[in-house]
Amino acid sequence: MNDLTIQVRDAIEFFPWTRVLITLGVVVAIAVIANWLTRRIVLRLVKGVVEHTPVYGESRHIERLARHISYVVPALIIAKAPDFVPELPEIIVTTVKLASASFIIFIIARVLCDILDLINDSYEQSADAATRPIKGYVQVAKMLIYGAAILLIIALLTGQSPLLLLSGLGAITAVLLLVFRDTILSLVASVQLRSNDMIRVGDWIEMSKLDADGDVIDIALHTVKVQNFDKTITTIPTHRLISESFRNWRGMRDWGARRIKRSLFIDKSTIGFLTKDEWEGLRRFALLRPYIESMQAELDAWNAEHARGEDGERGAVNKRRPTNIGTFRAYVVAYLKAHPSVADKGTMIVRQLAPTDLGLPLEIYCFADTTAWTEYEAIQSDIFDHLLAIMPEFGLFAFQQPSGHDLLRSSETGGAAGTIAGA
Repeated sequence: MNDLTIQVRDAIEFFPWTRVLITLGVVVAIAVIANWLTRRIVLRLVKGVVEHTPVYGESRHIERLARHISYVVPALIIAKAPDFVPELPEIIVTTVKLASASFIIFIIARVLCDILDLINDSYEQSADAATRPIKGYVQVAKMLIYGAAILLIIALLTGQSPLLLLSGLGAITAVLLLVFRDTILSLVASVQLRSNDMIRVGDWIEMSKLDADGDVIDIALHTVKVQNFDKTITTIPTHRLISESFRNWRGMRDWGARRIKRSLFIDKSTIGFLTKDEWEGLRRFALLRPYIESMQAELDAWNAEHARGEDGERGAVNKRRPTNIGTFRAYVVAYLKAHPSVADKGTMIVRQLAPTDLGLPLEIYCFADTTAWTEYEAIQSDIFDHLLAIMPEFGLFAFQQPSGHDLLRSSETGGAAGTIAGA
């Protein structure tokens, strides 16, 4: 054993670089072991700190934070390694120490950013996260941390004071403003969005200029992500939400009802007065009986006072008479009030709009008692299914532009009429 020791010592003295390699190998082995031990210890400590927070077990930043902290110990070991190897040239010693110190500064910046991510993850589990997200502010803080780290590293490598370098930034302020223009605009926009509560995660927004129509899934410093109803993702620059208009449907969802606004286009040629038999026949509609009784009393009182002509005769032309369109409008109002899925809050109107070449629009304006899309569409379709089907009972027909089917039916009807006339 003594002979082997003597031979190794002689080899080291004869080949000095072997001592350098052995020392460096030992240092690397110690650094790797220290990194492994530190990571396990730090990970356990970090988990012990955050285990009582809502983010525990869900955040991916816990292990990343422990990994970054564990890098500091081997970096310190490597920074001290040149002191044990006097044979190394001065330039290598200086380079290793500067590189190690720069790496430690960078790792500290990463650790601080990981801590900010943990804070953001914990905050997003709270009830205020949807109304007051802080992700944009976290990103700004990260940029400041990395900027400070870069400044310190440059100062370390150049041997200059960080304050001196910071004072020199004033000369390139215009360049910095140009480079960080989008960041500055986004920061101002983020502050305005949050302070005015204009948008939250989970809001349904619509921005037609950017083909965005869906739910907000993420609000960051530079972008807002919207998941459209076709499951595509639209990314909107944050400052565009301030400079351009968009529609937020949050008010509708919070209110709990969604508007129905659609028109029935009625063929104007089918509009007319109701005969006495037709008027009385409509009493079979239970929903119309209160209206018919009230309107009949009003018509009788008016006609008794105003229905005489200049010759004293009571002509039909001088009387007020019920119309099929007015009675149908009253029926639609009664039907909507009785419908179980039409909300009893909000405006309810059934009104005529200006006649068009497509017929007389009869607009139904009310609110469904749900904001769920499928349920809302089912309610709206159910209402108009019934109204379109019941309309002929009042002698009214929906207008539609002539098609090939209509022309075919017209020719068949005309041909049959000609045959009967000829007979």
